[in-house]
Amino acid sequence: MVLEIHISNFFSISEKIVLDFRAANIKSANTKALTNNIFEQNKTNILKTIAIYGANAAGKSNIIKAIRFCHAMVFESHRHNENTVYNFRPFKFNGYDNKPSNYFIRFINNGIEYEYAFSLTRHKILTESLYYYPKGRITKIFTRDERLGKSKKEKYSFGEQIKRPMDVAENTSDKTLYISRASQMDREIGKEIFNYFHSKFILDNIGFGVSAIETLSNENKHQLIEAMKIADSDIVDVKIKVLKKPGKHYKADADTMTLTVEDAVQDYLQIKTFHKTSPSIPFDFLTEESQGTIKLFFIMLTILDVIKNNKVLLIDEIEDSLHPKIIEYLLNIFRTGEKAQLLYTTHNTRFLDLKKFRKDQIYFVSKKPDGSTDLCSLYDYSDFRDTMDLEKAYLQGRFDAVPFVNDSQEKIKALLHG
Repeated sequence: MVLEIHISNFFSISEKIVLDFRAANIKSANTKALTNNIFEQNKTNILKTIAIYGANAAGKSNIIKAIRFCHAMVFESHRHNENTVYNFRPFKFNGYDNKPSNYFIRFINNGIEYEYAFSLTRHKILTESLYYYPKGRITKIFTRDERLGKSKKEKYSFGEQIKRPMDVAENTSDKTLYISRASQMDREIGKEIFNYFHSKFILDNIGFGVSAIETLSNENKHQLIEAMKIADSDIVDVKIKVLKKPGKHYKADADTMTLTVEDAVQDYLQIKTFHKTSPSIPFDFLTEESQGTIKLFFIMLTILDVIKNNKVLLIDEIEDSLHPKIIEYLLNIFRTGEKAQLLYTTHNTRFLDLKKFRKDQIYFVSKKPDGSTDLCSLYDYSDFRDTMDLEKAYLQGRFDAVPFVNDSQEKIKALLHG
């Protein structure tokens, strides 16, 4: 589970922004009633979901994109060669294109808290570090700073947790994260951290390869169909057949860090659905079902796995092709789950309701005068009381997270006839 994430100098993000999943100490009556929105781990209350609101082009998607990129670096960077240019952009103004980009994540894996961080330019890794709290006290596993000298001994410092750590360092170029190489070289902590990023942190609602989609559909078939029925679907059966194995493992696209349904299954899987009215007549899933049904099928397939295994899921624009009642249903699944977490962006103001969400679960993105992304939690607005109309305040621009649209008749007439 994730506790907090810090990001700076990625895409439209310049100064450090912080996403904090650790629940704030809120004493209001509304918040006290929302016990299903949090869970406890190591004596810390942790949020199950966080929503990010904001105007178009303010940077909501860039936050998700930056996290996806940084996590993909962990499980891909051992493949990089000397010609690699990383597929992200630093903030372009005010000299930030010449500054390093930074990522920090605090998380819990197998009951132990870790802090992992790295900084980089588009051409090389600069720093990297991993600490943990095995007995409640912070302990160094390793640190790395490529700017400290020419030799590996000058650049690296180790605790006692990694077997023959310098062997790994000697095989780690400035294009590669040490933790990625340590996992590849069979070091236990390296594998543990790698597996957390690769298996516990799902980067999109279609976070699986072809074979995994088939396996998960078979394992969770009854639950999947029942979950679809709850959402008012009349699908009573699903049959999935692998047509051929893909030549590579499907992952998020290098530029957008997203994955379409077609990319994941077209030419590789045959999916047939059967409906209540005539259960013997098959429907071709990709061509004969609605976009909403397709989206719900894959997001539900993902969520069932995430909930069952207490994973973390990222979704950009959760409302895409889905009715608000379906989105509320998905959020209720996380409320009912034990320790699974969801980070999502949305424009849907229906969920700005302090009888359903805590203040610290709602974040707002706004664009600063220099075009960079700013992020703050509703909890930061200490003068905003639970009895106020949050949706109305948001739409009125109270949190600087809505577009300013001057669509007067005069402006529109000038646009059309000018």
